[in-house]
Amino acid sequence: METPYPKLTDPSKTRIGWIGIGIMGSAMVSHILAAGYSVTVYARDLRKTKDLQTKGARVANSPKELAEMSDVVFTIVGNSNDVGSLLLGDDGVLAGLKPGGVTVDMTSSKPGLAREIHAEARRRNCWAVDAPVSGGDAGAREGKLTIFAGGELEIVEWLSPVMKNMGIVRYMGEAGSGQSCGFRSGEMA
Repeated sequence: METPYPKLTDPSKTRIGWIGIGIMGSAMVSHILAAGYSVTVYARDLRKTKDLQTKGARVANSPKELAEMSDVVFTIVGNSNDVGSLLLGDDGVLAGLKPGGVTVDMTSSKPGLAREIHAEARRRNCWAVDAPVSGGDAGAREGKLTIFAGGELEIVEWLSPVMKNMGIVRYMGEAGSGQSCGFRSGEMA
């Protein structure tokens, strides 16, 4: 794995971007901030950022700006359409992410979209991991989510120091595999 960024084990040197600060996302960001990581958030409604700002988060004005300020960008939003526009749009994350950067989509979405995002990330010399979660609001609050990760194993391992603040990471296989497993997990719940 080639990336210009330092290992994620050093919170003081890793810049995290986060899109999706609803009930689950806010709790997940809070755990990452508490672990000492620098976090920048984006929300269409800036009022939603206030609580996280008091905990040390910075705010970006667009997904692209957030990506320009980040080494790794996490997303956990409403649906596949939101994921596609936030990551693949002209003012989206991949438009602003520097080569070597990583995007991690934690939204329960579609495996095909995860593969499309992964292919576009690789075309831009970036990385993409699909990592939907199971455990609901309580799991997010308690940092006990199960994270189903799809993508390159080396990238998932590289991300583990930050993701372990949110729960247990289960590596599922190539791009789209996290979404496939996350979908099945959601069906069984």
